[in-house]
Amino acid sequence: MIQDLASRIRGLIHLNFGWRDALDILIVAAITYGLLRLIRGTRAVQMVLGLFAILIVYGAASFLRLIALSTILKALIFYFPFAIIVLFSHELRRALATFGRTPFFALFSGYHAEETISEMVLAVTSLSARRVGALIVLERREGLKTYIENGSPIDSVVSYELLVTLFATGTPLHDGAVIVSGDRIAAAASFLPLSLKEGLPKRFGTRHRAAIGITEETDALAILVSEERGTISLARGGSLQEDLDAKSLRDLLLREFAGQ
Repeated sequence: MIQDLASRIRGLIHLNFGWRDALDILIVAAITYGLLRLIRGTRAVQMVLGLFAILIVYGAASFLRLIALSTILKALIFYFPFAIIVLFSHELRRALATFGRTPFFALFSGYHAEETISEMVLAVTSLSARRVGALIVLERREGLKTYIENGSPIDSVVSYELLVTLFATGTPLHDGAVIVSGDRIAAAASFLPLSLKEGLPKRFGTRHRAAIGITEETDALAILVSEERGTISLARGGSLQEDLDAKSLRDLLLREFAGQ
């Protein structure tokens, strides 16, 4: 027995570790890190902990030879792949969409991006000064056809006058979001998915959750004007950057779309 243990230790010592092994470990670590970032702050964390708890209980039942409990848990574990697909459908969809994106092309050319962004920033600043709530969603590589179709079609060039008019209190289209595709307003009064992320501030209302929710589902950007505080925020990747002025908002948008 001692000789067998010694031979195993010698085998581990003389284990060949090449560049392929290092690359393999780095890829697995990167995928694991990406998955953990994907589910951070969502209900998926509790689901993962629940699945691990079942595995731990199954291991303990097998070790203690609790036949009935082991049999039941073994049957449950058989359905784990199907449960993962159902429970984590949202996260899997986001992951596949992320892997399918190409980072080599921008949506706008530099000139059109600058002109379109200037019109939006001017409109948002004006709405902010008057404390008129607004939500503008900017389509990027992932299409927003589903959300465009549930709103009222506009199909007009982005302009300060049109944006301010659409969000004017009392007008038929002021509720919901305006969706911008390229340099055109595709739709207004569109309904967006609300974020279910835990730990959001209580002051965040439906408009805030919609802005965060659409950026969790897609790679879109969402410009938000708070009706209560008049502040300007930018949502991207499921997070909200608050208290922006016109210059900082413009710089962020240009950086996102034009690579500047």
